[in-house]
Order: sequence, then structure tokens, then C-alpha cells
Amino acid sequence: MVKVDLSGASMFFQNMGPDYAEVAAAHRTLAEGSGLGAEFTGWLELPQNIKSGELKQILALAKRVRARSQALVVVGIGGSYLGARAAVDLLRPTRGTDDPDIIFVGNGLSPDSMMDTLSRLGDKDFDLCVISKSGTTLEPALAFRMFKGLLVSKYGAAEAKKRITVVTDANRGVLHDMAVREGWETFVVPDNVGGRFSVLSAVGLVPIAVAGIDVQTVIDCAIDEFRALDLRSPENPAWQYAGARQHLYHNGRSIEILASYEPSFRFFAEWWKQLYGESEGKNGIGIFPASVEFTADLHSMGQFVQDGPRTLFESVVSFEQDLHQFEVPFDMGDPDGLNYLASRQLGDVCRTAMAAVKQAHIDGGVPNIGISVPRRDEAGFASLVCFFELACALSGYVSGVNPFDQPGVEAYKKNMFRMLGKPGAQ
Repeated sequence: MVKVDLSGASMFFQNMGPDYAEVAAAHRTLAEGSGLGAEFTGWLELPQNIKSGELKQILALAKRVRARSQALVVVGIGGSYLGARAAVDLLRPTRGTDDPDIIFVGNGLSPDSMMDTLSRLGDKDFDLCVISKSGTTLEPALAFRMFKGLLVSKYGAAEAKKRITVVTDANRGVLHDMAVREGWETFVVPDNVGGRFSVLSAVGLVPIAVAGIDVQTVIDCAIDEFRALDLRSPENPAWQYAGARQHLYHNGRSIEILASYEPSFRFFAEWWKQLYGESEGKNGIGIFPASVEFTADLHSMGQFVQDGPRTLFESVVSFEQDLHQFEVPFDMGDPDGLNYLASRQLGDVCRTAMAAVKQAHIDGGVPNIGISVPRRDEAGFASLVCFFELACALSGYVSGVNPFDQPGVEAYKKNMFRMLGKPGAQ
């Protein structure tokens, strides 16, 4: 289970600190389905539903793809790809010899990036997975058209059909209708789950399973984590995180920096930024979500964090146990003066750096929230996903917004389609 450490933030609390009565009310609202956006809270039951539903089909597909392809091209944007990429980068930062290359496309419109992706794919045997609720979002729709054409030209129409997987609406939409017409294998984007909360559905699990990650363990651990997080008490880590960040926000801390000392955590932070940015940034309010990678960014953004405007706080994700051991070597003559570290584990050096940074930032006026799980593995990933999703919903309700809509996302699309001359666009 996730642990939250508020010792680095408590000295910045005002009056009685976080209002857990507000968080308790938010939890009741969420559980009872009586709040704004209640029709999109199906993510709470998603792990159990996927286990009794599509999980076997997902595992069977992954087995076929891994047997025949050297790459899986995943088409999606936002919630349709960030969760899967977070898992793949965190748990498979280096591919095994039998693991297909997971290539994410459809999340931009750069022709240079598209050519770089085609170069990376080369002549590899590949499968194509397109993930979109409607099929009309321009970036993934264009990428799907391009890679579908490439697939057909490489294998022919009949074989290409076997290599296309669609994750979309169960009953309607452009992509749904294309899949029915062409006979592509399909999985469902649940109606009651918004994209940024969908990583534990087929949206995230199909690419994650093809990458060779143990999705059965992910789902089993997510079921256990959601049960544990249903605790109605200030001892609940999701209550602690949601309550602390809202308390700090109401006392002038409007920027949250998510940090980790694991480079492979980068795209998990990108998933987190969408989750919190889309959920809370509305009605003229919200905590701005940013991220950094320590220790690297201590030598770039570190100055701003240490001495810049005191409008930010940091939440630091850590993994209690290293997956690997690396001992600092001894060097005869000590030319670089580092023999004082000889025989020490690099992980211990990193943890010392974490403690030093925490103290420096607190002394500089930056509240620090610690978030930890035991290991960087399937269980740790599942725990962090469930924790951040629940805390996000609670924090959103405490702030008074609907955490499950995103009305502002459509503004640029309307302008873009009008400027491009799309028929019917006004």
C-alpha cells in the first residue's frame, strides 16, 4: 500500500492543518455517487470488472502479438496512451530480448516526429492498436490512417485485419463502426470511465500486456489497493495527500511539483499531470501540476525550487527497495577523491541525496510531501495508480469542481477543425 509522509509539510500548515471533515464528505459523495460527474466513477470497480471480463481476451491477444511481431504501434493521445506509456517506461525501461518494441504515435502532428517513428519501426513485423473513444480526434485519427495503410501495404488486406486491434466505444462512433465493418478485434472503453482514469481498462492493459508486464498482478494488486483505500479515516493515505494539497493551496501554494529520483518515472509523471490538470483546472481555480526528475533537475530547476517564488510545494515519489544493487568501486590512488564512497551501495548514496534535498527545500520554504511504495514493480505501479486516482477525485470534490469532465479541452479542437475546413465545422 502507498505510504504518505507529511512530516516535511506539517510545519507549513496553518491553524489545525488539513480539514479531514471535508475530505470525509468528499469520500462519501464519491462512494454514494451523489456528486458532480458521478456517471464517470466506474474506475472504482474497473479492476474487478476487467478481471471477470476482458482480461482473458487481453492476455490471449498479447500472446499472439508477442509471438508474431517485433513491435506494437499504439495509436492514442492523452488518456488513451499516457497510462500505458507510464507503465511501460516505469516497468520495462529496457526491453527484454523477447519483448516487442512498444511505439506510441498519434499524440502530436509533427511530420519530423512521424518520420523518426517510421525510421524506428523500419522493416520490423508489427501489429497496430488504435485507442480512441470516438475515432474523430485528429491526431490519432491521422496516425491510424497512416499506419493502417502501411500495414496493408506490408501484409495485404486480409493479414492486416488480423494485426489491427481497436479499443473504442462499445456501441457507437466512427472507430466502432469501422471496426465492425472491417472485422477488427475490439476491446471496450467503458462508458462510465473517463480517459485519464482508464489505464486499468483495455485502454492501458493491451499495450502493457504486449510489453510483457504481468497485468494479472497489476489487476490483483489494484483490487487490493482500492479496498485498502476505502478506509474512512485520516489514516488513509489518499485522505492525507488530498487534504494536505488542498490545505496548502488555500494558503497560497498554487503549484505542485511531482518529483522522483527514478528516470523511468518520467511518463508516470506525465500521466499524473493529465490526471490532476484535467480534473482540477477549471472554474478559474486549481493547483498547477508540474514535474521534475531528480537528481538531474537539481542542476537546472533546482535553483528555482530552492529560491524562487514561494508559491509551490513538492510531492516526492520514492521506491523503498532497489531492484538492483550497484557498489561504488574503489580506485587506487583516489584521483577523483571519491574513495570515501567506495563499497557503498549507489542506492544508499541516492537516498542520502534525497534526504539532503528534502531538508534544503524545507529550509528554503518548500513544503515536502513524501509518497512511497515498496518496489518499482507491478504492485507498486498498481498502488500508485489507485492512490492518485482516488486522491484526485477527493481533492477535486473538496475544491468544489467536477473532477470528471474537461470542457476546456474542446476549445482548440473547434478552432482547428474550422481553420482546416472540416465539413460542418462552425
